[in-house]
Amino acid sequence: MFNDIGALELATIVVLAVLVFGPDKLPKVIQDVMRTVRKIREFSESAKQDIRQELGPEFKDFEFEDLNPKTFIRKQLDNEDLGLKELRNGFDLKKEMAEVTDAVHGRSPESSSPSSSTSSASSGDRIDMTKKPEGPARDDRPPFDADAT
Repeated sequence: MFNDIGALELATIVVLAVLVFGPDKLPKVIQDVMRTVRKIREFSESAKQDIRQELGPEFKDFEFEDLNPKTFIRKQLDNEDLGLKELRNGFDLKKEMAEVTDAVHGRSPESSSPSSSTSSASSGDRIDMTKKPEGPARDDRPPFDADAT
């Protein structure tokens, strides 16, 4: 319930509670607050039980946490019936990236065998996928425009 409250914040709350209610009334206030929290929890649990009974036996495994969109999506993606785990496990990112770089460089996929791509990847060569402007070669001079000067 109080996962994000640190020690300093808790100490500040205790000091403020002592200052506001006084040391003699503080135990009574804490008891009243705890009694109220317990009643709220009991009320919510009884409401959940009533809803489950009204829904019928086909919803006996229904959890209200499943109504959270993140939880619902995560549960659906982990569902074995869809076969998403096989798709996720069958996707080889290195192979796909090698195919993309071959396509970008204009090489045919037949010329790069899987053994040559794994040997180049294991030798530490990294393929630079960033676009760099092609400048003139070292022995080429930039174009000269006599009218521009």
